[in-house]
Amino acid sequence: MATLAGAQAGQALRSAPSPRCRHSRAPVVRVACRAAGSAPPFTGSSSGASSGSSGGGFGAASPQVDAAARGKRLQDLQALLREAAEIAIATGPRSITRSAQAVSALLSVARDQAVRLQAGQSPEAPAVVLRKLFERLGATYIKLGQFVASSPTLFLEEYVLEFQKCLDSTEPVSFDVIRPIIESELRLSLDDVFVSVDPQPLATASIAQVHAAVLRGSNKEVVIKVLKPGVQDVLTADLNFLYLSSKFLEFISPDLSRTSLSAVVGDIRASMLDEVDFTKEAAHLAQFDAYLDRAGLRGVATCPGIYRQFSSQRVMVMDRLRGVPLTDLAAVRSVTSVDPEAVLINALNTWFGSVVGCETFHADVHAGNLLVLPDGRVGFIDFGIVGSISPVTWRAIEALLLATGAGDYDTMARALVTIGATMGEVDIQAFAADLEKLFTSLRDIDTELLVQAGSGGVSASVAADDAAINRFLLDLVRVGESNGIRFPREFALLIKQLLYFDRYNRILAPQLRVYDDQRINLRKVDLDYDLQ
Repeated sequence: MATLAGAQAGQALRSAPSPRCRHSRAPVVRVACRAAGSAPPFTGSSSGASSGSSGGGFGAASPQVDAAARGKRLQDLQALLREAAEIAIATGPRSITRSAQAVSALLSVARDQAVRLQAGQSPEAPAVVLRKLFERLGATYIKLGQFVASSPTLFLEEYVLEFQKCLDSTEPVSFDVIRPIIESELRLSLDDVFVSVDPQPLATASIAQVHAAVLRGSNKEVVIKVLKPGVQDVLTADLNFLYLSSKFLEFISPDLSRTSLSAVVGDIRASMLDEVDFTKEAAHLAQFDAYLDRAGLRGVATCPGIYRQFSSQRVMVMDRLRGVPLTDLAAVRSVTSVDPEAVLINALNTWFGSVVGCETFHADVHAGNLLVLPDGRVGFIDFGIVGSISPVTWRAIEALLLATGAGDYDTMARALVTIGATMGEVDIQAFAADLEKLFTSLRDIDTELLVQAGSGGVSASVAADDAAINRFLLDLVRVGESNGIRFPREFALLIKQLLYFDRYNRILAPQLRVYDDQRINLRKVDLDYDLQ
């Protein structure tokens, strides 16, 4: 997924007037609060004009104003209908087939609820019903459900928690179907390119599956990522429908346009369509690869090389990295002689640097996507989900991290006020007290031991407890909102990656104090600067 939703909202925030922050004592840091965009106040006459007045008060508008408003609405409707027609033509007949599938899924979920009622049971909660419907609707809605689960700053808590259960594991497509897709994209016979291809996928998800292979000529081990058949058509039809629905809703109810509904849905649509275009993921990989060279990190970190001559929108061939998860302490010690603490420091320095030194940063650093190789390097894989933040936001994040390490909740509160959108005044002292309680609870987030059986035997890996991490993010959002602050989605995504690294820190190097250790290249900042 490319750069995340919320750019329009961010622009609105930057252009909105800034309210004053209310501090309980002289501030250590001067904070420039940003206000959430809102409708301008009514500025008409206060002279109490009657309902028949043609003036500027609360009276009825003049016929000329009514005609102008009707004309504007008509122009908006015509523009919307043109856009709908263009999208319908681009979508083609697949929209009809997809509509029938959607109706079938809806009826299936409705039958389930009818059975519950007939058995004397209460209907399931709306969030549960919606999650089940999304799973039956397939790839698009599974991905959309995962977006909801990863966006505690945008969606209601019960939906964020429920959609964490949204299953992305699907049955693999037969290799008899996958093989012609690869050959069609490569315009070559599989035997001309590969010595061998394993027909059993290494991994499978709702939109793609991955097969191990060996390249002819070089005998290099590679993996082939293949888009499942029909997925792109389904996503296009579904996302076009959702986008048009949001536009029509805004037209019917103009107040909704203030929420930037269609803008957010449009960003989600663009991001999800990017995810099924493997040329975009290849570009993210190439950006990270170039960053490793620029930063002189090639000796401590790596990523898969892309074979562009064998890659396209639907197929991507890349080097296979053989390693163990960063979170498996015993495996790390068995596969490399490099000290686990040094491996973790290298991973942290590489990722921290990429947040501001690369066009996009890896935004899914869970246990399976960071591998420790035999030479001790950290391999970053799977760049399907990436994020992007501005240098200004990162400066506030730096202040937040340093304040977290020092237990300075006052400075932490000010940094968070800078990152979020505020409505009115913020009581920094009260916000800091709430943050102290919340971050104390972070110590209770445990890790869990996952034992996975593979072809090479049984290996143990420790993974972050996703449910607990998401619970913490929801609590952080709740604390922010109770103090008059709303955080952008990219902030939650970034914090989630930091929480992953916090888990890895506890596993590999529990004595390491990340934000105090001079070996961690988190740029030190002057906490007396003006956060704005």
